[in-house]
Amino acid sequence: MAQTLSMDRSQPRPLVLSIGYFVGFVALGLAYAALGPTLADLAANVGTDLTRISYVLSARGLGYLVGSLVGGRLYDRRWGNPLMAGALLCAAVVMVAVPTIPVLWLLVSVVFVLGFFLGVVDLGGNTLLVWLHGEGVDPYMNALHFFFGIGAFLSPVVIAQAVSRTGDITPGYWVLAALLVPVAVWLGRLPSPQAAPEREEHVDGTPEGRAGLVVLIAVFFFLYVGAEAGFGGWIATYARTTGVGDAVTAAYLTSAFWGAMTVGRLLAVPISARYAPRYVLAADLVGALVSVVVLAIWPGNPAATWIGTIGAGLSIASLFPTALSLAEKRMRITGSVNSAFFVGASLGGMSIPWLIGQLLGNAGPRVMALVIAGAVLADIVVLVLILAWGQPAREVTDG
Repeated sequence: MAQTLSMDRSQPRPLVLSIGYFVGFVALGLAYAALGPTLADLAANVGTDLTRISYVLSARGLGYLVGSLVGGRLYDRRWGNPLMAGALLCAAVVMVAVPTIPVLWLLVSVVFVLGFFLGVVDLGGNTLLVWLHGEGVDPYMNALHFFFGIGAFLSPVVIAQAVSRTGDITPGYWVLAALLVPVAVWLGRLPSPQAAPEREEHVDGTPEGRAGLVVLIAVFFFLYVGAEAGFGGWIATYARTTGVGDAVTAAYLTSAFWGAMTVGRLLAVPISARYAPRYVLAADLVGALVSVVVLAIWPGNPAATWIGTIGAGLSIASLFPTALSLAEKRMRITGSVNSAFFVGASLGGMSIPWLIGQLLGNAGPRVMALVIAGAVLADIVVLVLILAWGQPAREVTDG
């Protein structure tokens, strides 16, 4: 297993650093998943409708994009863990303000800032873990996103408890913000790994080949993250508008989606150690497509809604970490390369939820499932193109 830390005995072992990133991603999940189950409440706070409140999700995606662009260069300059910790602290401060804002344009601006800091954290955890473990990163990457799922699962539960106890989402946001602070303080005290050198077995070493592969993988992330953000952001609204449940039930449905992703990522840890990324990605996409089609065929049916939601969460659970592992096998992952991937992911997280929001009012709740199904189908095509780009020797013999 590749290690890029120095042998200074005063530094924690790679396992300690890995745990630091895992806990950091629990915090990231707590912050990221808070918006979805509170969209209707935030719309009421600012006096707008569901179509216009969709700009909040777009603002978060745009913030992610800018944070990924800026963060990629900073991580390459060896800022490492202090940068990731500082972004978590700033995200906590912004979360305190989100539920108190009474004007739409100001809420959109503040959520953009929140997305910026979350993008820096997300990029940092994925980049630093690859630098830490190198070619052995597959199970660690799935574990990293498993812990994100834990945070994303718990976040709607905290919101639901706040609403059921106080009738207000504000205490829920404040509790979530408080949980980010000790994580940031601990992570900031850990040493930072450095990028590993280029390896000969990476394919597409020419600038043209490398750039083409980077673009394809970025498009893959665009479609996947757009589908994930669209599902996680709108499933609560889908449930409420179709009569599946009230605000509390809808929040628990959102939690079920993220909880299913968490379980899926836990299962993906041993699976990723046994099977090559291409097989895992193909199975994930097929399962996601079937699950979303269930929602499209039976909109408003409680059983179909729960089955489709849990199935979608389980199926897409390992798409992100497995795609990053596939990329690591084909090129050297720097902060700038990861930044390109996250730009694609951010554009997807910004545009596809926005599109769903624009169509939801006129086309009805089924449009959410149809848009996401289209994104998953397109991702299957992109995966085929990525796999046709050429395979490094060790991946051909893997799995």
